[in-house]
Amino acid sequence: MNTVDKSTIKIFGDFVEDIPATQEYLTIGFSPRGGAWRQRWSTNGISADFLGDYFATFFPGDELLEGRDRQETVKASVSYLANELLENAMKYGSTEYPVSISLYLYVKEIIFVVSNSATAEVAQKYQAFIEQVQTTDINELYLKQLELAASGGGGSGMGILTLINDYAARFSWKFELLPNSSLTRVTVMAHLDLEAMT
Repeated sequence: MNTVDKSTIKIFGDFVEDIPATQEYLTIGFSPRGGAWRQRWSTNGISADFLGDYFATFFPGDELLEGRDRQETVKASVSYLANELLENAMKYGSTEYPVSISLYLYVKEIIFVVSNSATAEVAQKYQAFIEQVQTTDINELYLKQLELAASGGGGSGMGILTLINDYAARFSWKFELLPNSSLTRVTVMAHLDLEAMT
């Protein structure tokens, strides 16, 4: 995988700076959160479900293998991915800058782009995890993290690993130092292959 390191920008994977034009996209922004954390946490699921409902409308209710409905499959997948990505952005993000999620619909895929800001310490830990994802067999890493979580040792990274392992999501990341700030803007890009759902 590609890794680009400049003085203020670090990119992991095949990050697409200029996302191709599409007629169907949706962006939701969350203002910096000074309010109650529990209130904000509950809106993640509501927002993710809305995104799932919205993007499912573009798919017919054709039946897939094993009696699954394509529309329901897309809805559930989009909701799950959006929820995991939003939870991470809110959980690890700074309260000083907004969080945004954008979804772009194409014939063969949906691209998710989530952006937040994080402290240098959080950004460094995340980059170390990404390097581990890029250099380790995903199945081995997934099982190792499952075992850690089961033993009470924490399941850090389980959300991303589940998205890669169970949903075949392809990830790339961009870390950019914010001007006049000690914070880093973190942008996560995930590609959900629609053809894999058929």
